[in-house]
Amino acid sequence: MDHLELVIRNAVAVTAGDIQRCDIGVADGRIVALGRDLPHAAQEIDAAGRYVMPGGVDGHCHLDQPMPPPMKMADDFESGTRSAACGGTTTVIPFAAQAKGQSLVAAVDDYHRRAEGRACIDYAFHMIVSDPTPTVLRDELPRLIRDGYTSFKVYMTYDDLKLSDREILDVLEVARRDGAMVMVHAENADCIAWLSERLVESGRSAPRYHAASRPAPVEREATHRAITFAELLDVPILIVHVSGGEAIEQIRWAQGRGLSIYAETCPQYLFLTADDLDVDGFHGAKCVCSPPPRDVANQQKVWDGLVNGTFHVFSSDHAPFRYDDPRGKRLGGAEPAFPHIPNGIPGLETRLPLLFSHGVGTGRIDLQQFVALTSTNPARMYGLYPRKGTIAIGADADLVIWDDKHELKLSNAQLHHNVDYTPYEGIRLTAWPAVTLSRGEVVWDEGGYRGVAGRGQFIKCGLPAPARPRPKDFTWRTALGL
Repeated sequence: MDHLELVIRNAVAVTAGDIQRCDIGVADGRIVALGRDLPHAAQEIDAAGRYVMPGGVDGHCHLDQPMPPPMKMADDFESGTRSAACGGTTTVIPFAAQAKGQSLVAAVDDYHRRAEGRACIDYAFHMIVSDPTPTVLRDELPRLIRDGYTSFKVYMTYDDLKLSDREILDVLEVARRDGAMVMVHAENADCIAWLSERLVESGRSAPRYHAASRPAPVEREATHRAITFAELLDVPILIVHVSGGEAIEQIRWAQGRGLSIYAETCPQYLFLTADDLDVDGFHGAKCVCSPPPRDVANQQKVWDGLVNGTFHVFSSDHAPFRYDDPRGKRLGGAEPAFPHIPNGIPGLETRLPLLFSHGVGTGRIDLQQFVALTSTNPARMYGLYPRKGTIAIGADADLVIWDDKHELKLSNAQLHHNVDYTPYEGIRLTAWPAVTLSRGEVVWDEGGYRGVAGRGQFIKCGLPAPARPRPKDFTWRTALGL
């Protein structure tokens, strides 16, 4: 093995399946050897008995996504991937978003232009389908799936993105036939619009009322409806950013019936509550996201779902808007009513340290669950495994050496995104990445950021393991040609 370029020695290597003490040998950006006492290499890193895990795969984040002016996301591919690397994430999958009236192919081409030469870590694309015209359904979407864009998101809310029930069925039919994974934002648009109008008309327009406009039944109903569509078409779906117990009950009910319903949650539902929106002044806008954070009881139900396997993926849903910015939370330079506050909060860099510190560090989940939720499962879900999401011969050398004795009080001043706040300010952490490697190159260590814009590669996705084309099994589906 005299060709080794890098050896990480004295590692406790953790995957979703096992834990072993070994050295890790790297050549040409890939793992080529796992064993004891590997030969000397040109570069050596002593893990000193610390945990070494696959780099995080953030399967749900938004970077430089086109917004209706004057709204603008704070992070582009350079600042967003820098932030990700510093927090132990080595692959991101943001969204090429189709505007209504736009070609889906044009949306993907535009997103490539936004990413080109900026990312320091590897990236893939999801798509957002907002206008499933006959041309999109017949030609563009199937071709893009074949070309390595094998997952897409549909919305049941937001006027500029939402699909009708019939349109959702149309895109699920394409996913079933061609093997794509569909992500669903499940909230009832008409209920939200009705509640928002009543609240604003009565003078209740502060950020705290965002939570009142999107109560748990709004998410529960839409989750059940999405599950019904998936059952009707016999196609897997992933319900994204699940916020609390009522939606979790629907998902567990479906999983108990043997349906292929997958679920994702995010840090905001473990570490924030509706009380974080209910603060003096306009500061509650910092925590406006959808679905909104709920209460402490729902926090516990989300933790329970991580422990018992209801959730398969833990993502950041990083949607970065600056607080003190007329293109961000203070849209137009004022304090807009809650329906007009840009939705979303930052979280790319803090996702892994938060879950490691308060999940693994408190004994709620074990090391292997942590790896599965944050790396292996999203890599599998989106067709990147085993190149990403594991420590194995042939996998990319995307690795994180963890310092699980690193105590700190989280502050936005420590972070590397382009957002002027973190909603997790002041939370105590007990772990942070000591070293992050992307394809064998150090992009973060305790001395600071080491990445270079443009070294990140676009990765085409294969067909997701849970969403391969389905057999024709039920008589009524066969009769419909499904």
